[in-house]
Amino acid sequence: MATQGMQDAAAESTRLPAALPFGLPAASYLGWELGSRVTAEEGVTARQTWEHRDSGRTLTVYDATEHTVILGVRTPAGRERFFGAAAVDLEPRLARLEAADDWRRRR
Repeated sequence: MATQGMQDAAAESTRLPAALPFGLPAASYLGWELGSRVTAEEGVTARQTWEHRDSGRTLTVYDATEHTVILGVRTPAGRERFFGAAAVDLEPRLARLEAADDWRRRR
């Protein structure tokens, strides 16, 4: 059934990287070009950056609009992936980053 395959592919593309200690119910995958362009725009600020102690991955949370955040995940090799999400969905999950032993916030 072609429709089912397309739904599965869409669900797979919005899965956050496994290294993150949380998931988001309605995250949207942004291509690298779109994600890097949006995060470089005037008025978009990097609110927080976190580093995974074991893998060296980083997670940067950008405030894109009043209600939208962009998550930028970078591997140690420099590969970046971007995800858009509702700020209200992310806020309660940030406590998991604070509590996680393997993530530390950059100051």
